[in-house]
Amino acid sequence: MKAAVYENYGPPEVVQIKEISLPSIKDNDVLIKVYASTVNRTDCGFRSAEYFIVRFFAGLFKPKKKVLGNEFAGIIEAIGKDVVNFKIGDKVFGYNDQDFGAHAEYMTMDCKDAIALIPPTYSFKEAAPLLEGSHYALVDIIAAKSKRGDQVLVNGATGAIGSAAVQLLKDLGAHVTAVCPTKQVDLVKSLGADTVIDFQNEDFTKLATKFDFIFDAVGKSSFFKCKHLLKPKGIYISTELGYLSQNPFLALLTPLFGGRKLLFPLPSINQKDALYFKNLAEAGKFKPVIDRSYPLSKIVEAYQYVESRQKIGNVVIEIIDGD
Repeated sequence: MKAAVYENYGPPEVVQIKEISLPSIKDNDVLIKVYASTVNRTDCGFRSAEYFIVRFFAGLFKPKKKVLGNEFAGIIEAIGKDVVNFKIGDKVFGYNDQDFGAHAEYMTMDCKDAIALIPPTYSFKEAAPLLEGSHYALVDIIAAKSKRGDQVLVNGATGAIGSAAVQLLKDLGAHVTAVCPTKQVDLVKSLGADTVIDFQNEDFTKLATKFDFIFDAVGKSSFFKCKHLLKPKGIYISTELGYLSQNPFLALLTPLFGGRKLLFPLPSINQKDALYFKNLAEAGKFKPVIDRSYPLSKIVEAYQYVESRQKIGNVVIEIIDGD
């Protein structure tokens, strides 16, 4: 089968299209013919190992898993003997940042992990980006204990995480102020944001509004720059480590003082989460934003585009033309 393989850490160019063996399945596994995947920040982080800590999970000197791709949508081609919740022919989507493997024509997945049936009205291309950015957003929203009526600011509302956060927060009933560039104001309004701040013409840190939760979904601000915007018990969360990796340390220190605090929750995902997003998508309450798509043969270009920090929402990889 064809797959995008990387033998060493480095820039996008380390990824090459090669023929590799079909993966074998275990008793609890399903074998999936992958029609669509994505290139996202998780893939980029593991490929580049820019943060050295990645190597403790992926391999100290060279990657243990040679095929990246954590999001997928496809059709189940075979099942292990203990699989009872899926059958051959099921159209499924899911997320796997433990073994990856979705940048290939076939991959395996434990039937009890983050995998679910594709919403009936969704194509493979639409279903592939349902979980990566959205599950990061959900983890942080839950950590902040956001609820109906809360004032929430989302900085970076056009990325995969930020665009998902706006939709999830609106479904909870929060009042959302979203920050984005001029060209994307209409898009962010269409996601449901109550107030949209064009950062190219207005500095959101000078707003008079006080917020229960500030979610820096792009990692370009900081707790100290935003602290004055928080209510007395307000919470700040960033998707990045911050200047000099300060955010994990502030997450330990700020809760000790009982006032405004920074949290740094660790992401996690399971099958219950996949079903949650499936149900939201079916109800029309969440739809991932798609910027563009590339064929598998152009995956290096996809990585380059994602890392240019120009992307809006998600970048899809077409493994097999089947939509």
